[in-house]
Amino acid sequence: MAEKKSEAKKTVTVRQIRSAARRPAIQAATLRGLGLKKMHATRTLEDTPSVRGMIRAVQHLVEVVEDKK
Repeated sequence: MAEKKSEAKKTVTVRQIRSAARRPAIQAATLRGLGLKKMHATRTLEDTPSVRGMIRAVQHLVEVVEDKK
């Protein structure tokens, strides 16, 4: 049998830049789903289509941080 290569999974780092206060409940829930609870919180998540969709839904509340390598 062929062995599977261990691929480094792509990640995306997201930072909350605006508050969820006075926003629709679905947007606040999306921020919670991304793991963002407070202002300026940062999370590194696996880069999947579902995560990208969540980021797109609250793009006015978050920013994608570029990783420096």
